[in-house]
Amino acid sequence: MSVLDTPNPRRAESAGQQEAVEQERRHASTKRSPREGSRSSPLDRTGTGTRVVILVVLGLALLWTLVPLVWMVLSSFKPATAITSAEPSWLFTPTGEHYAGLFTGGNELIPYLWHSVAAAGLSAVLSVVLGAPAGYGLARSEMRGKRHLSFWIISTRMAPIAAVVLPLFLMFRQLGLIDTIPGLVLAYMTFNLPFAIWLLSSFFSDLPPALEESALVEGCTRWQAFRHVALPLTKPGLVTTFVLCLVFAWNDYAFALVFSGPDSQTLPIAASQLVTQAGIDWGQLCAIGTFVVVPMMLAGLAVRRWLVTGLTLGAVTGE
Repeated sequence: MSVLDTPNPRRAESAGQQEAVEQERRHASTKRSPREGSRSSPLDRTGTGTRVVILVVLGLALLWTLVPLVWMVLSSFKPATAITSAEPSWLFTPTGEHYAGLFTGGNELIPYLWHSVAAAGLSAVLSVVLGAPAGYGLARSEMRGKRHLSFWIISTRMAPIAAVVLPLFLMFRQLGLIDTIPGLVLAYMTFNLPFAIWLLSSFFSDLPPALEESALVEGCTRWQAFRHVALPLTKPGLVTTFVLCLVFAWNDYAFALVFSGPDSQTLPIAASQLVTQAGIDWGQLCAIGTFVVVPMMLAGLAVRRWLVTGLTLGAVTGE
């Protein structure tokens, strides 16, 4: 037997120790709890007392938000006598007379609903379509006064409605846009478009510029890099901006009161017409309030995954 064929006891002992260490690691990894290694939330790192206080505050905020909505929906199905009763009742015989009254007689709700969908939807779509390239250009430009320009854009959104209603009314009257859907769309875009530009510019700023630079090196133009690289990566931000613009326009009352008429009145105007000198039809008012609130809640639930991602986009950045 040669020297090379002679077994080395130290080498065999070292190999045995390494194998034992590997087995111990595998055994420990199988016993590790599912929560270990995962990122813990800030609530898990707080003390028990702080956690209880946070949960109580969140519960109170949830009740403050949901109780009026639930009461409005329930009241829309109550008989008129139960709504105006001095003692609130949770047990009642549901009725659909208030909803039926919205679609019969002189209270036909379909035109108001169509006007709201058309005006709010078009203003939200146009705000995102125009705000995306504007926000991208603002995020990627290195011009002087960039911060001042960004502040000026969002400051137009913060301007009080009373300051812009009269100038817009005079211009719309000269252009024949009073009591028209295009007039409402333009009016809604006066506060939706600056908000969309400002919000989308922050989303585009969070994207690493190296991604677009790689596309430019491969031969893409700046527009192609924006369309094929930046836009798909900011899809949650686009959806978030669209939903927020839609909600702002859908709930608007002041602009609809000034610029709309019999051919363009929206759901908030229809709700205000139920409050007359003869009294208030609480049943139909709760029913039309449900029509105003529920579609936006359903829209938010339908895109909640994109909303959460878009609202938290940029919380952790890095290349």
